[in-house]
Amino acid sequence: MKHSQRVIALVAALSLGAALPVAAAESHDHQHEATPAKLQLNAGKKWATDAPLRQAMAAMRADLAGKLHAIHKGSLAKEDYAALGKTIEGQLGVIVSQCKMDSSKADAMLHIVLADLTGAADVMQGKAAGQPAEAAHRAALALNSYGKYFAHPGWQPLK
Repeated sequence: MKHSQRVIALVAALSLGAALPVAAAESHDHQHEATPAKLQLNAGKKWATDAPLRQAMAAMRADLAGKLHAIHKGSLAKEDYAALGKTIEGQLGVIVSQCKMDSSKADAMLHIVLADLTGAADVMQGKAAGQPAEAAHRAALALNSYGKYFAHPGWQPLK
């Protein structure tokens, strides 16, 4: 399957609520175990990351951070939520196509974060039911979880 087809298949599967580890398995070079229900550290340490993952996560964080004030005030326009959702969706495609995690456990942990971001992006873009402001909050929580469980030098949580 070509890269663009894999990204489209991933986004479509996530929009339908399919399990991320199964949808993304084609883009990773390792076997998957069952997805843990909850994020956890790697024997007390943060999970390793690679440059494509750090760059994509930083891009999502920067876009969301720039809109937080308007989100908190309730003044962010519908089209701005849609644009934010589209940015997140695009960066998720980059992660799926370029990120190579060291282990299936690290990958499974990352998929928990990615699934939350995908769901939030879908709501913000109007692809799924929900309130865009709540979805933006969910995206911020997912990004904060990423920073808590994954090694990303200089990462700052969103407030």
